Amino acid sequence: MTARILDGKAIAAQIRSEVSERVLDVSDRGATPGLAAVLVGDDQASHIYVGAKHKACADVGIHSEQVDLPAYVTEQELLATIRRLNRDPEIHGIIVQLPLPGHLSELKVQRAIEPAKDVDGLTPYNVGMMVRGEPTYPPATPYGIVELLLRSGVELQGAEVVVVGYGELVGAPLSIMLAQDSIRGNATVTITHAKTNDLVEHTRRADILVAAAGVPELISGDMIKPGSTVIDVGVHRTEHGIVGDVLFAEGLEVAGAITPVPGGVGPMTVAMLLVNTVSAAETAAFGL
Repeated sequence: MTARILDGKAIAAQIRSEVSERVLDVSDRGATPGLAAVLVGDDQASHIYVGAKHKACADVGIHSEQVDLPAYVTEQELLATIRRLNRDPEIHGIIVQLPLPGHLSELKVQRAIEPAKDVDGLTPYNVGMMVRGEPTYPPATPYGIVELLLRSGVELQGAEVVVVGYGELVGAPLSIMLAQDSIRGNATVTITHAKTNDLVEHTRRADILVAAAGVPELISGDMIKPGSTVIDVGVHRTEHGIVGDVLFAEGLEVAGAITPVPGGVGPMTVAMLLVNTVSAAETAAFGL
């Protein structure tokens, strides 16, 4: 059996088309959606990610700005930059590219972003609303994963989901979203991590397996339930090229459906960031 490829690029393209229509509607009423990306330091991967977000914005008609700050920027200077963007009426969404240099507090930075402009869904307020099942802007990667599953026809209600990796950006919020009583949830979710005993005993029973551990090719074919859906969140640059958290060739022979790396979760993350940005612009302009 060869698994069906869940094409994140194709589904993201559908979503971008929908966003373009919403951007036109907002712009016709005099409010062009705007996104500001703050980039601290010269990390190559971060520059690539932010560049992809700017290109995606241009493709759908969202105005985007990039604020480059040196790696030695002080916390006070970074927070002052965020406060300036909070006050800018032409900016509806603010993202601060992670990770930050070690001398900067991610929590302080996230707390500084106005929740109404927090299109990454990382401020304590927006995280709390997400936990309550009333998200303002869901975190982009978990949001993209769930949308990918829904648009691919994967049944969530009653599904046994195993998430490998309890991270604040993906594993934790995704687990909450999938367990909640909604069209994007009603699954039974098990969270595993680096200290889980007998990991394979958990992964082998998953109808939907999400690999978000940050460990290259951690999930082998014998850890996957035959016919299941495998979502690979990992992106690792190795001497053999870009790989995910799943041994893709083995997963392809066992799973019923699987995301590729690249071309799976990544494009969905960017697409949902655009969705959150245009939603923020609509709220600011029309109180929607």
